[in-house]
Amino acid sequence: VLLLFIASLATGPVAWPWRLGSEVGWAIVWELRVPRAALGLLIGGALGLSGAVLQGWLRNPLAEPGVIGVSACASFAAVCAFYSGLAAAVSLALPLAGIAGAAVAVGLLAAAVRAGTGTVAMLLIGVAINAIAAALISLVLASSPNPFAFQEIWLWLAGSIADRDLRYLGIATPFMVAGAVIVLGAGRWLDALSLGEETARSLGADTKALGLRLTLGIGLMVGAATSVAGMIGFVGLIAPHLVRAKVGFKPGATMVPAMLVGAALVLAADILVRLLPTAYELQLGVFTSLVGAPFLVRVIHRSRAAWLAA
Repeated sequence: VLLLFIASLATGPVAWPWRLGSEVGWAIVWELRVPRAALGLLIGGALGLSGAVLQGWLRNPLAEPGVIGVSACASFAAVCAFYSGLAAAVSLALPLAGIAGAAVAVGLLAAAVRAGTGTVAMLLIGVAINAIAAALISLVLASSPNPFAFQEIWLWLAGSIADRDLRYLGIATPFMVAGAVIVLGAGRWLDALSLGEETARSLGADTKALGLRLTLGIGLMVGAATSVAGMIGFVGLIAPHLVRAKVGFKPGATMVPAMLVGAALVLAADILVRLLPTAYELQLGVFTSLVGAPFLVRVIHRSRAAWLAA
């Protein structure tokens, strides 16, 4: 992760911009390269950690951060900020709107948890929230009278960390760090949940309080990440699978390695989109989807093979 972070700082039209002079070179580094590399590290870590927590909590190897509707609601709120012109009028309106949208999704999920909803029902509620938010996004896009606004919204939804400055980093970092702190202390209870909810309760786990805690932590991380970078898919799905076998398939032990792998994946993908010989820089979310979709097919095929063998 450290090597990829340094490589991200050095990747661009000018490999080592600080050689250009004290003012121009350091302006490129601090205003463009540092926020991009730092956001890649934080967003990748947040998505990888969220994916590990969700797969352990829901006991579903195909669960990923977008599954509970937080990403979609954050995206819808950000699209509304674009559509209303608020994003152009107020520089921080976009990330704040994304975080507010994520808070709505977290509130709905928290209400479901307090009502005693099980993990399967939680997964279905997340799918429903995703579907509603996606439909609302399509409605806003179809209603947009300005083709330039439509293009800007679409490019943002495709996911990218290019052209983000220190203000975006400053507003998103506290939420992602707070969410990570909230969920990282729940590792042993995730291990207990792997034995089933009834067994976890018999071991002393308060599954309702744990659900509220995990929902809040994931909501903060994914909402803040989506609010500044748009939709970056499949990182939360891939990262836990790359490390799970190496930690003995324990959900609690998967979290930190998955967080580091998620950071490495986003940093590496962001470096590659800058190096590809395309007329315009490929959107990061598009690239991760192109790589992640075949991996998803492989995971489904392996899961089906294991089920048939059993």
